Amino acid sequence: MSGGLEQAVAALAVGRIVVLTGDRLRGGDIDFAVAAKYADAAAINFMATHGRGLICLALTPTRAMKLGIGLINPGAARQSGRPHGRSIEAREGVSTGISAADRAQTIAVAIDDKSSADDLVSPGHVFPLIAAPGGIAERPAALEAAIELTRRAGAGDAAVICSIMRDDGEMARIEDVADLIAAHGLAVVDINCL
Repeated sequence: MSGGLEQAVAALAVGRIVVLTGDRLRGGDIDFAVAAKYADAAAINFMATHGRGLICLALTPTRAMKLGIGLINPGAARQSGRPHGRSIEAREGVSTGISAADRAQTIAVAIDDKSSADDLVSPGHVFPLIAAPGGIAERPAALEAAIELTRRAGAGDAAVICSIMRDDGEMARIEDVADLIAAHGLAVVDINCL
């Protein structure tokens, strides 16, 4: 593994957030990623504060199917190419659903092997993304890369990702977040290394 890849896998294994670059499907947008099993309230709050993009739960097709989550728009017509499932909320253990703690609870329920569709309600404040069946080889994007990296880290098969915006609302590039990366000691990995 290259240095960035090795560092990112090691960071994900211990519950740290990493930065993903190289998403060829989104014109250079960058993302935060963390293994879903470690997506506690502090991780969600960090992403909301410093990422500012949509916080999404990256799921394999198998797990999404088990939870009864399908693509919002599975047909070919009017497709954006973004594999969003219906938004979800934990049936129990949340209040309004939007707080960092509530979103962390929803994620914890969604990735629990004992959970089923009955443990979730919709609409909610967690936005599932359903990975391509062939993973990153089929779709070279942050969604599939986050799941692959999480697997390599031995941290499950689900991740939480959040696109990163600059203070002015434009999508960030890696040079825009150099100070943030340094301040928090974040590992950076180009998904094309996978």
